[in-house]
Amino acid sequence: MNTFDQFLLNPNVVYLILVFAFLLTIMALLAPGTGVLELFAFFMLLFAGWSIYNLNMPINYWALALLLIGVVPFLLAVRRTRKPIYLVFSIASLVIGSAYLFQGEYWYEPAVNPFLALFVSLLTTGFLWIAATKSLEAAKAPPTHDLKALIGAVGEAKSDIQEEGSVQVAGELWTAQSDQLIPKGSRVRVIGRDGFILRVESANHHQK
Repeated sequence: MNTFDQFLLNPNVVYLILVFAFLLTIMALLAPGTGVLELFAFFMLLFAGWSIYNLNMPINYWALALLLIGVVPFLLAVRRTRKPIYLVFSIASLVIGSAYLFQGEYWYEPAVNPFLALFVSLLTTGFLWIAATKSLEAAKAPPTHDLKALIGAVGEAKSDIQEEGSVQVAGELWTAQSDQLIPKGSRVRVIGRDGFILRVESANHHQK
């Protein structure tokens, strides 16, 4: 194993890669549809998986489960209930799960450097709290214009849209959903909305 591989397969480095991959994934959930964050998050998760596999260290499966389960309260916080308490549970799952993913000498000790884990945990907590609470505030903020006027408006798909994507309507970028696949660059028509998420269909449906 060369020096570069030894560096990448250090538990502390793998820990940083894993945390960064989860941060990118969470940011992609906060701002869906652009494609850039999703792509980076996908490759970082693959890289993190490769690093964990090749590190060849025993892992705490309870910590892995905690990491995966932590995504659920985050989605509840920013997509459904809008309640910060779920955000607290999600951040705690990420911090504890990532720090204890690799087994230390004793069950109560993380394999990564405890000072590094503490420093990264504080930064991660602060970053996620600010980013997610700002997203919640934006979702709860009263609209500056009449959202009902958007129904029937025509815009452009800025990404492929099916379960979720983004559209440019009335000079603004919106999160959008469609029952049918709408390719990026297509003209779309707003047929409904759920909060700040627009329901759209292809504008071609109405063309003669």
